[in-house]
Amino acid sequence: MKKSIIAVIVVFVFGAIVLFQYSSIYNEAVNNQETVDQSWNDVSAAYQRRADLVPQLFETVKGAAKNEKEILTAVTQARAGIVNAQTPEDMQMFGKKINTAINLAFEAYPQIRSTERFADLQAQLEGTENRINKARTDYNATIKIYNTHIRGFFTKMILNEEEFPKKEGFQASQGAEKAPEIKF
Repeated sequence: MKKSIIAVIVVFVFGAIVLFQYSSIYNEAVNNQETVDQSWNDVSAAYQRRADLVPQLFETVKGAAKNEKEILTAVTQARAGIVNAQTPEDMQMFGKKINTAINLAFEAYPQIRSTERFADLQAQLEGTENRINKARTDYNATIKIYNTHIRGFFTKMILNEEEFPKKEGFQASQGAEKAPEIKF
C-alpha cells in the first residue's frame, strides 16, 4: 500500500508539472500573440495619424503661401503705381492702396513666413515618418519574439499551429527601395 501511494503521488506530481508547463507555454504564446496584434495596431495608428495630419498641414501651408503671395503682389502693384503717379491725388490714392494691402500706417513690405511654414511642414512629415518607422520596427521585434517562442521544440509539440500560426513581419512594398519622385 505504501508503494501504491508513492506511485500515485509521483504520477500526480508529474501530471501537475506537465500541466503547469503546458499552461505556461500556452499563456506565453497567447501573450506574445496579443503583443504582436497590439504592435500592428500601433502601426495602423501611425498610418492613420499620417493620413489625418499631412493633408491638413499641406493645405494650411499652401493657403498661407497663397495669402502671402496675394499681399506681396498687391503691395508691389500699389508701389509700382506710385512711381507712375502723375498728381498728388494719384499718389495719395496709391498710398491708401498700399496701406490697405498691408494694414499699416507706413510703407513696408510684409514679412514672408511661408518658407517657415514649409520648414514646419517638413519637420512634421519627418516626425510622422519616424513614428511610422518606429512602429514598424517594434512590430517586427514582437514578431521575432512570438515566432521564436512558437517554433521552440517543446512548444511546437504542444501548441496548435492553426491557433498560433507563424506571423510575417512588415515587408516593404515592391519598389520601396527606390526613392520616391516628388513633384511640385
